[in-house]
Amino acid sequence: MTDIKRHFGVVVRRRRQKLGLSQERFAELAEIHRTYVSSIESGKVAAGIEVCSKIAKALKTPLSQLLRETEKI
Repeated sequence: MTDIKRHFGVVVRRRRQKLGLSQERFAELAEIHRTYVSSIESGKVAAGIEVCSKIAKALKTPLSQLLRETEKI
């Protein structure tokens, strides 16, 4: 289970950086705390489905796409 947390975090970080968003700005867009963004990106926490949905919206991508990318790592 730890691998999926880490892989999802990698996908989120890559997408966020590709959009040129700081963790602070991304957290604002996703309506979550910046330290939570950091914990997700580092694979320390498993985000719930509601948070994952907020993340996808902030990244302007379908949640299903984030999950597909996560599975490919």
